[in-house]
Amino acid sequence: MPATDSGMEPLDALLCTAVREAGAATGLVYLLPPGGQVLRLAMMTGMPPKVAELWERLRFPASGPLADAVGERRLVWLASQAELARRYPRTALVWPYPVALAAAPITSGTIVWGGLALLWPSPRRPHLSAHDRAVIGSTCDRMGAFLRHAAADGHPRVPEEPHVAAPPRVWTAGPVQAQAAVDFADRLPEGCCALDVAGRITFLNATAAELVGGSVPELLGAPLWEALPWLDGPVFDDRYRAAVLGHRPTSFTVLRPPDRWLSFQLCPDASGVSVRVSPTDDTDDTAPIDRPGRGADIATPTRSGRLYDLMHLAGALTEAVGVQDVVELTADLVLPAFGAQGFVLSVAEGDRLRIVGERGYPPELLNRLDIPAFRDDTSPSVRAVTKGAPLFFASPHELNQLAPHIPRLTKRAAWAFLPLLASGHPVGCCVVSYDRPHDFTPDERAVLTSLAGLIAQALDRARLYDAEHQLAHGLQSGLLPASLPTVPGLEVAARYLPTARGMDIGGDFYDLIRCDATTVAAAIGDVQGHSVNAAALMGQVRTAVHATAGAHPGEVLARTNRLLTDLDPGLFTSCLYAHIDLAHHVAHLATAGHPPPLLRHPDGHTEVLHLPPGLLLGIDPGADYPATEIPLPPGAVLALYTDGLVESPGVDLDDATARLADQLAQGCGQPMDTLADALVHHDPHTDPHSDDIALLLLHPQSVVG
Repeated sequence: MPATDSGMEPLDALLCTAVREAGAATGLVYLLPPGGQVLRLAMMTGMPPKVAELWERLRFPASGPLADAVGERRLVWLASQAELARRYPRTALVWPYPVALAAAPITSGTIVWGGLALLWPSPRRPHLSAHDRAVIGSTCDRMGAFLRHAAADGHPRVPEEPHVAAPPRVWTAGPVQAQAAVDFADRLPEGCCALDVAGRITFLNATAAELVGGSVPELLGAPLWEALPWLDGPVFDDRYRAAVLGHRPTSFTVLRPPDRWLSFQLCPDASGVSVRVSPTDDTDDTAPIDRPGRGADIATPTRSGRLYDLMHLAGALTEAVGVQDVVELTADLVLPAFGAQGFVLSVAEGDRLRIVGERGYPPELLNRLDIPAFRDDTSPSVRAVTKGAPLFFASPHELNQLAPHIPRLTKRAAWAFLPLLASGHPVGCCVVSYDRPHDFTPDERAVLTSLAGLIAQALDRARLYDAEHQLAHGLQSGLLPASLPTVPGLEVAARYLPTARGMDIGGDFYDLIRCDATTVAAAIGDVQGHSVNAAALMGQVRTAVHATAGAHPGEVLARTNRLLTDLDPGLFTSCLYAHIDLAHHVAHLATAGHPPPLLRHPDGHTEVLHLPPGLLLGIDPGADYPATEIPLPPGAVLALYTDGLVESPGVDLDDATARLADQLAQGCGQPMDTLADALVHHDPHTDPHSDDIALLLLHPQSVVG
C-alpha cells in the first residue's frame, strides 16, 4: 500500500525516481533497525508485496547481494541470472528469473541505515554504466541523509510492514475516455482486468467477472489472489513473479473449481499488470500448466508449489550453521509458504524437549509452555516425538481433547506438531500454528512431514556445530593468557578477535613473560588451520615458549621447533619471539615465518622490521633462527600481530602492512588500549575478517634501573 501520511513519502519519491532514471523495472529499499541482524523490506516499486514476500527479511550479516553490499559498504552488480547463480547460488535458487541486479548500501557518515536494490528485466552489460552508478549513489546518499535527519528528530523510519511506492501517472483519463474504455472492454469476447502495482483489481469487464465466478463490485479493490482464492498457488505465484520481474507477458492455465479451466495471460508494465482471461477446452492448442490429461486425476497447483517450498528450504538450510540459524531460516520460509502465524522449534535434551526458538509468540507465553519430560504423553509435542509421527489439529476442539491449555493460552486455532528425527533418533519438534481453523490437506501434510525431515537434519548438524564450537572456543580461551603481567616501565595492550566466518576456531596466540626485574619475553604465533587440533597445538607451542623463555631468541624457537617436529601434529606454526631489555633499551627478535613486526619510534616515524627469515615451526628439526637486535627506547611502540590483521583476498600483503604501519604512526599520543582497538579495526577489507586476529603492543615508558 502507499505510504500515505507515514513519513516515508520522501523515500518513496526517491525510489521511484531512481527506478525511472536508471531504466530499471523494480526497486526495493531495505532498512536495518539499530543493532538488528535482519534487513527488513520497507518499500518497493514495480512489484507488489505478493511477489516480494519470500524476500521480506534478509539475515544480516549473511551471504547475498544486498547483505554483502550493506556489510561491505560497496556496490554489488550482477549483470545476469548466470552471474547471480555463480556468485550467490542460494539467492539464485529462490530467485529463478532472468534479471540483472544492483545493490548498494544506504549510509550517512559511519551509520548504515540499510540498502537499495534495483532490478532490470533482462541481462545487461557486464559493467554498470557511469550514469546508473551516479543515480544509485545519489539516491543512497539522499536516502541516508533523510533517515539521519528523521532519527535526529526522534522519528526513526522502520515501518512494520513493507508498502508499495506507486510511480506518478503519465496522464489521467477523463470521464468520457473512462466510459469509452469500459464500453470497449465489454465488447471483447474475452475477459480482461487490470491490476495496480500492489496487485489489486482496479478494473475488470463483465465477461471476466462471469468467467471467474464473481461480480464486478465484489471483486474491485481486492488483490487478485485474495479475490480468487482458488487461483492462489505456486503456478500463479511463479508466473506472476516472472511477469512482474521480467516485464514480459506470461500465461498459464488453471482450474476454477469445480471443473472449469481458464487461461490467464499477464501483460506487465511499470504501472501494473493487464490480465486477459479466456475459457479453454479439450481442443485448445494452449499447453496448459498443471492441467490433467483425459481420465487423469485433477492436479491442482499445490503440489508443484510445495516442491518449490521444499527446494527453497533445502537451499536455505545449506547455509545454516548454528541452532539459531536453523530457527531463523526455517521460520522465515515456513510461515509465508504455508500461511501460518506461529512457529516454535524445540530440541531434545536428555529426557525432555527444550524450546530454542519461536516466531509469533510473546516470550513470557513460551515460558509457560516449555515442554515437560518425555514421559508426559498428554503433551502433543512429546507424543509426536516419542511416537515418531506428526500430529495435526484442524481446530481448538480437536486439540482440547488432548491438551486444552494450549488453545487457551496461545489463542491459536490450528496446529501441526512435526517430530524431527535424524538417523532414527529424536532431534526435536517443530510446531506450526494458525490463527484460524485450518484443514490440513493430504498434500500439505506430506510436504510438512518432508520439511520436518530437512529441518531435523539441519538441526542435528547445527547442534553438533554449536557443541564443537563451544568446546573449541572454551579450549582456546583457556589456553590464551587471562591477563598479562604488570611490568614497571612497560605499557602493554593485547587483542584477540576470533574469525568472523566458518565453524571452527584457530590457533593464534600471544604471550608476555616476565624473566627478571628488567627483562621480558614477548611471543606471538599462528598455528595452521581452524580446528580443535589447532587450538590444542597452540597451547603446546605456548607452553614450550614459556619453558625456554629468557634464553636467546634463536634458541627458544629452535627448541620449540624440535618439540613440534617430534610431536608430528601435521600442522605448521609461525611464531615471532622478542627478548626485551628495558634497562638497556634494546630488543632481540627472531621469527619463524611470521609477519614482520612494526616499530614506531618516539618521534612517530614507523617502519616495518624485515627480520632474517626462519622456517615455520614443525617442518625441519635442524632449522636455525637468527636473531636481530633493534633499539627500543622509551616512547617507542613495538607491534606484533598475526596475518589475519593484514591478509584479505585480492589485497596486496605489502600494501596492507603499509596501511597498518600508517595507522600505527597516526596513533601517536593515544593510550595503548585505544591504539589497539584502532589497529584491529583499521581496514574495511578485514571487517568482517576471514581469519583470527591477535595483536600485542609493547610501549617502554621510562628507564628501569
